[in-house]
Amino acid sequence: MPLTVDTLNIYNRLKSTGLSEESAKAIAEIFREAIEENLANKNDLKTTESNLTKYIESVRGGLKVTIESVRGGLEVTIESVRAELEIKIQSVRTELKKDIEVLRTELKKDIEVLRTELKKDIEVLRGEVKTEIAESKTSTIKWVAGMLVAQAALIATLVKLL
Repeated sequence: MPLTVDTLNIYNRLKSTGLSEESAKAIAEIFREAIEENLANKNDLKTTESNLTKYIESVRGGLKVTIESVRGGLEVTIESVRAELEIKIQSVRTELKKDIEVLRTELKKDIEVLRTELKKDIEVLRGEVKTEIAESKTSTIKWVAGMLVAQAALIATLVKLL
C-alpha cells in the first residue's frame, strides 16, 4: 500500500501563511513526490525481505555445498594420514622387534660369558679354600702333635718327680 500524502492539507497550510496559490501548490506537490519516491512502503519492504530471504537461502545452499566438499576432503585427508600412520607404526614395531631380538641375543651371550667367568672364579675360590683348609689341617695337626708332645713331657716330668 503506497504511502499517501495529504497534499490538500499541505496546500491549505501553506496558503494560510500568505504564499501564493501556485507556490503552495508547487510545494505540496514537491512534498508528495519526495515522500512517494524516496520513502519505502510496505510493498518495497516485502520485496526487499523476499529478495534477502532468497539471497540468504542461496548463500546457505552454497555454504552447505562448500561445507560438504570440505568435510569430504577432510575425511579423505584424515583417512590418508591414518593409513600413513598405521604403516609407520607397523614399521616402527618391526624395527623394535628386530632391535629387541638383537638385544636379547647379545644379553644371552653376555650372560653366558659372565656365567663362564663366574664358574672359573668359583673354581679358583674353591681351590683356594681347599688349600686353606689343607693348610689349616696341617697347622692343627702340628699344634695337636705339639700339645701331645708337651703333655707327654709334662706327664713324664710329673712321673719323675713323683
